[in-house]
Amino acid sequence: MAATDPVEEASYTSKAVYIETYGCQMNSSDTEVVLAILRKHGYSRTTVPAEAGLILLNTCAIRDRAEQKICGVDLVAGPDAYRDLPRLMAVLQQRQASDAASREGVMNVHLSAEETYADITPVRPVGEKSALVSVMRGCNNMCAFCIVPFTRGRERSRPLNSILNEVRMLSDQGFKEVTLLGQNVNSYADASQGEPAAAPGPAPGRSNPDAFSAYAQGFRSVYVPRRGGSVQFAELLDGVAGVNPEMRVRFTSPHPKDFSDDVLEVIAARPNVCKQLHMPAQSGSTSVLERMKRGYDRPSYDALVAHVRQKLPQVALSTDMIMGFCGETEAEHQCTLDLLERTAYEQAFLFAYSQRDRTTAARHLQDDVAPEVKDRRLAEAIQVFRRAQRRGTQAEIGALHLVLVEGVSRRHIGNAAVLNTAV
Repeated sequence: MAATDPVEEASYTSKAVYIETYGCQMNSSDTEVVLAILRKHGYSRTTVPAEAGLILLNTCAIRDRAEQKICGVDLVAGPDAYRDLPRLMAVLQQRQASDAASREGVMNVHLSAEETYADITPVRPVGEKSALVSVMRGCNNMCAFCIVPFTRGRERSRPLNSILNEVRMLSDQGFKEVTLLGQNVNSYADASQGEPAAAPGPAPGRSNPDAFSAYAQGFRSVYVPRRGGSVQFAELLDGVAGVNPEMRVRFTSPHPKDFSDDVLEVIAARPNVCKQLHMPAQSGSTSVLERMKRGYDRPSYDALVAHVRQKLPQVALSTDMIMGFCGETEAEHQCTLDLLERTAYEQAFLFAYSQRDRTTAARHLQDDVAPEVKDRRLAEAIQVFRRAQRRGTQAEIGALHLVLVEGVSRRHIGNAAVLNTAV
């Protein structure tokens, strides 16, 4: 979260704030939290930048280019420092008042092991029918390519009751859909009623598979889960779905390892839990997955997909894939194309690998796939995905689905507006 004056003569004493949000749904959710905190200090939101005494840019630090674009602003606040924004703005204003020529900024990017903003009621856009509900923050997975543990910190989960109370409030306000959010949402573990017991046995690679019995079969992690005695994701999902059977429930972004049978059974049993699962594969090659430290191999991922489709015959699957990760060969790339072809995802987020500082890959691996090779492999992956996706959409011709109409899209076809809908 970064701040800057909209015009030179603007002052932070002006209580109008303009926020632009870039990035994922977690960024959008964070904007709603920030607005709630600023509202308590007398700020109101404006949609006109020129009217604002304060402009905030809420942007994603996962991609290096986005992070670099905000360098040089007056104020920088990390994802666990939103409560500190009023103080930071006061300090900045005092500095500028004492020295009008000073461009020294202020910053708080310290990460917290406890902050979940559970007591904050987000300020949501007027007229929306779908709401984002943050249920946990941070990530412990330490995938080799990913900077999330360094920018968002370690996993911590909101108390179950605070989430259910927020969902009840949203239901009473007429919301038709909620999306549960977390960097690793299905690793949710609320230990607010007591410290969870450590999983039995030694750390991964030390011969005790029972330590990972909470995971999908064949999946491991770099950390031993501490979930004993805690409320876990299946119970949370079931509780949220039970608030209002007419309100649809989604969740993102999960890790495949945490799709244990109890989660799948809740999804199958609750009609209002959408039968759409995000299952980030990242690669179709076992050797690349090993270098990525994903905690599974290709056969285990394929088996999970088959198991999910057996449990949820109408499921729609989406994925993330990275092309050109460190050392990726043409044979390994072909494995990814094969996975895209065989799985026929309904949606896929495909990227060329870009190295981020502090990650395991940056410290121990070589980013040695040429940019033009990455681009070519990405184009090939997009082509294969679209071909496989087309088979699925053709099979849907004549089918009838219940959809949520969210509003009028900014995209138009001819003279007709396109409605935003979600299946």
